[in-house]
Amino acid sequence: MKLLSLSTVINYAFNYVARHSRIFNIDESHALRHSMDVYKYANKIYESEVIKHPHLSAQQEVIYMSAILHDMCDKKYMSETIGMSMIKNYMTDYVSFKNLNIIEKIISTMSYSKVKTNGYPQLDKYQLAYHIVREADLLTSYDFERTIIYTMYNEHVDYEKALYISLELFEKRVFKYKQDNLFITDYSKEEALKLHYEAIENIERLKNILTL
Repeated sequence: MKLLSLSTVINYAFNYVARHSRIFNIDESHALRHSMDVYKYANKIYESEVIKHPHLSAQQEVIYMSAILHDMCDKKYMSETIGMSMIKNYMTDYVSFKNLNIIEKIISTMSYSKVKTNGYPQLDKYQLAYHIVREADLLTSYDFERTIIYTMYNEHVDYEKALYISLELFEKRVFKYKQDNLFITDYSKEEALKLHYEAIENIERLKNILTL
C-alpha cells in the first residue's frame, strides 16, 4: 500500500465515484454530486465533534472515505457484495486493510432502512465516526429535488408524478427523522431542524407552481 496524503486519497475516491457511476448508470441523485454533499456534511460534523472527541483526528480517512464511497455499493444499482468488493479492490493501494474493513462496516450498516430494522452496529472506538457519516447522509435527504430526480429516473414517471411520490416519501420518512431521534451530534440536530423547515417551504413553493 502506498503512503499517501489524505487529500490524495480523497482525490482517488472521488475519481472512483465518477467512473463507477458511469459504469453502473448511477443517476445524479446518488452519484458524484451526492458524494460531494455527504463529504461536505461529514467534514462539518467532524469539525464540530473533534474538539470534544480528539480521537476522531486519527479517523478522518475512515470518515471521509465512507462518506464519499457509501453509495458505490447501493443495492438500488448493483449487488452490495460486488459493489463493496470493487471498492476494496480499487482502494487497496491507497487505504490500509484495517481502514477498509471499518469503511465496509460503516457503509454496510448506515442506511435508514438498515438502522430501522437492525438498529446501530457496535463499532467500538469508531462508533462516533459511524454516526458522523450516517448523519451526513441523512442531512442530504432533505434535498427535495434530489428525491424527485431519483424518482423520475427510477420510477420512469414525469416531473409532476415524481413530485407527489417524493412528497409521500418525505411525509413517511424524512420529516420523521427528528422524532425518530436519528441525529445524535449537536451540529446535525441544529442543521436538521433548519433543513426540515426549508424543505417544507420548498415543497409548498413547488406545489404552488403546479397549481398556477
